[in-house]
Amino acid sequence: MPSRKKTLHFLSSALVTSVSVGILGYAMSTTWAAATMDCAPSGNVLFNGTAVIEFKLFNGSWNRINCPFFGRDEKFQVFPELAKVGGAPIVLHSLSVGLLVLCLLFSAVSILISLYNSVSNPYETYMGPVGFYASSSLSACLSLLVIMLFVVNINVTDMAEDLVKKFSQDNPVDLRNKSAEMQIGYYLVIPYMVLSLLSIALIYMYEHAAYTHKKEQQRPTEDAPKEIMMY
Repeated sequence: MPSRKKTLHFLSSALVTSVSVGILGYAMSTTWAAATMDCAPSGNVLFNGTAVIEFKLFNGSWNRINCPFFGRDEKFQVFPELAKVGGAPIVLHSLSVGLLVLCLLFSAVSILISLYNSVSNPYETYMGPVGFYASSSLSACLSLLVIMLFVVNINVTDMAEDLVKKFSQDNPVDLRNKSAEMQIGYYLVIPYMVLSLLSIALIYMYEHAAYTHKKEQQRPTEDAPKEIMMY
């Protein structure tokens, strides 16, 4: 059976990782970004309209004011609409969602390994600290990659403009001065990443303490006179 200290550290790590999974799960269900742009009927120099489009990972909404008419909030499915637009937006969005799913998968593996180590003393295999470090590190790295990919997709590509033009294709419009604001879903990826790193720190603290204790136990033998060692 593992020591009480080992059980405490691995259970704490499993709890921290579980909290991070809950945060990421909620993040994937809420709004990630909102893009606002000035709008005018095609060929009109007076940009007195506004289009606002909000993105969740799987669905979104857009509202138009004089773009070219007054409107109301309209819902849409992100993947089907981006597939019609094509290009980099659908690729980057699909990659972001896919990486988030992998984050959840690796976090689940981390929880499994933590719980296994809290009730047993496995040898140094993939079910030990090495496997935990690998899965939690991948979770943190992939979440950081999602943060970068999503902000690039919103701010650099023409994803929002292309969608507004598609929705207004019966009444073509011109757009300019796009501004994007990241929302809570996007920012919640940051605490998920931090908690993944914290879970690694908890296991490392135990491993470092166990290694130090082991070396201290070996030191009296190493420092013993050679005459005693011969016996």
